[in-house]
Amino acid sequence: MLEELELKKMLNKEEDHLNAIVTINAGAGGTESQDWAEMLMRMYLRWGERNQYKTKVLDIQEGDTAGIKSASIEFEGDNAFGYLKGESGVHRLVRLSPFDANNKRHTSFASVYAYPVVDDNIEIEINPADLSWDTFRSSGPGGQNVNKIESAVRVRHAPSGLVVECQETRSQGQNREKALTMLKSQLYEIELRKKREKIDTIEDSKKKIEWGSQIRNYVFHPYKMVKDLRTNVETSNVQNVMDGEIDNFIKAYLIEFA
Repeated sequence: MLEELELKKMLNKEEDHLNAIVTINAGAGGTESQDWAEMLMRMYLRWGERNQYKTKVLDIQEGDTAGIKSASIEFEGDNAFGYLKGESGVHRLVRLSPFDANNKRHTSFASVYAYPVVDDNIEIEINPADLSWDTFRSSGPGGQNVNKIESAVRVRHAPSGLVVECQETRSQGQNREKALTMLKSQLYEIELRKKREKIDTIEDSKKKIEWGSQIRNYVFHPYKMVKDLRTNVETSNVQNVMDGEIDNFIKAYLIEFA
């Protein structure tokens, strides 16, 4: 109980209490990386289930042969962003490839990016003239309607260069509304990152964690080990980690960097 109170006390930033959206993108490497991206998606969905968060897959791009190219997942519940913010970065997998006929060892990469979902109390101004919208047919399962109606939407924000897609529902209007919320959330997170970078510049004693940096290794072969490169927390129970038991990594990050 004391440990839980200590962690919640660390989540004292304005954005920590907000819901979170986690986006996962496969790195270079085709099927290998796309399969790894899908494994990470499952890991985070299982983590959400274990911690009683309401989860929703907002957008998913299926891989060419297996796995996924990208996915966006919303986590709804207390302190979702506060707990997930330390997951942003590059995740590296080393294993014997199930897609290699010679059963050789392969290294795959996927990037994870967590950002807070803005609520009604946070105002983000967006000029409609800066937005360009496209519609397209949803991919994946969903019945005949998916392939016949262009209900999925894509919005581009010219000043920032951000592109957001949403195909959560069969309603184009609802998807447009959700895509706009996702865009606002990303713009809000960018502003938060700018503020944190200014603070990090002043406080040289703090380690700087930047988007795009490799944060964790998942080794399935020749030994079993998951190790966080920022906190040095590690475990040999790879299966439990892939089943969503990542709280030790999350807590260690908060203790060291919050």
